[in-house]
Amino acid sequence: MNVLPPAVAELSDDDLLALYAADVPSGAWLRVNFVTTLDGSASAAGTTGSLGGPDDLRVFDLLRRVADVVLVAAGTVRDEGYGPMVLHDADVAWRRAHGKPDHPVFALVSGSLSLDPASRVFTEAPVRPIVLTSATAAASARGAALAAVSDVVPCGDDTVDPALLRDALVSRGLTTIHCEGGPSFFGALVAADLVDELTLTVDPTLEGGAGPRITRGSSPELRRMRPAHVLRGAGDVLLTRYIRAR
Repeated sequence: MNVLPPAVAELSDDDLLALYAADVPSGAWLRVNFVTTLDGSASAAGTTGSLGGPDDLRVFDLLRRVADVVLVAAGTVRDEGYGPMVLHDADVAWRRAHGKPDHPVFALVSGSLSLDPASRVFTEAPVRPIVLTSATAAASARGAALAAVSDVVPCGDDTVDPALLRDALVSRGLTTIHCEGGPSFFGALVAADLVDELTLTVDPTLEGGAGPRITRGSSPELRRMRPAHVLRGAGDVLLTRYIRAR
């Protein structure tokens, strides 16, 4: 029997938001968002831009809409060409109607602070970004330069501790955390057992090359997730949602 999941095109924004809000408790919640090919590559030709399609992008924008903070590792910010964290007008209107600031905070993770203070990420930011790093890096000249354009927050002595990072965001009232990668940072979150949810879009393509997995690193044990929903997007992509089985 051929059973197809509901199509994203048949659902309103409110329908989709309700699906992605299901089973999310009050308090801190760390959601990770990725796209993958059928053979497990997290990118094609070095970036994710050609994967996922319009319905993946629609859901991606909705997940940013509800986030208090968008969390991204510095390498992904550079590789994917991120600009300032500015939402679309419709998303801003929704946030205002729901008592949220116009835009989520942009939080960048970098142990080495290889970030350019003159980047548009900082100079055109509607909300002062946060840079999460180590205490050693924060005390460096790079840390001082970035402190002029962002809040530089130490999360560990010599390396970035994912648990301290999460606590630093929550202590600022940024409890709905939307993480967009990259693979190494996702791997660190998995190892620390901090991932509450994975929203994974499966693009029906075979990359067949040396593309990275969505995680990189090692975890001391498997982290069991449970399926929450599967949606069908344009171009036969599947938009899946998994929640940590605790």
